[in-house]
Amino acid sequence: MEVILREHVDNVGRRGEIVKVADGYARNYLLPRKLALPVTPGNLRHIERERARFETREAEERQGAEAIGARLAGLEIIFTRKVGETAVLYGSVTTADIIERLAAQEFAIDKRNVHLHEPIKRLGEYDVPIKLHPEVVVPVKVKVIAQGAPETAPDKAEGAKD
Repeated sequence: MEVILREHVDNVGRRGEIVKVADGYARNYLLPRKLALPVTPGNLRHIERERARFETREAEERQGAEAIGARLAGLEIIFTRKVGETAVLYGSVTTADIIERLAAQEFAIDKRNVHLHEPIKRLGEYDVPIKLHPEVVVPVKVKVIAQGAPETAPDKAEGAKD
């Protein structure tokens, strides 16, 4: 089924594009959530009229994402966790932990935008990409240290103990 996307949909297409998707995906996901419209002559005319508004909105969203990205760029998040003898964590650092720490620093990031492929289970420093916009991805440095270890930057580790 061909549909016109009203919003960006990851791995499908961008706002305003005509894409071909499976019938069930369109019927059960895209159309009920108003992420897409069926391709009809009336909908094509409607999208053409909205295209200028889409482009303006897209530019504003990108500028907002770049501003947030500039604030996030130098950020380092420090987690203190208990570890075993082989430097493996008892537990892990997950997307939810990262979101919680970002929220404490007044960043409203959705969990789907944090691209942590699997939970962090070892000590060390990691660059975790955060997708703020389809064209703006900012890496945030996540540092996992052993509980009881001396912290190298105490001013950045506010609230680091869990």
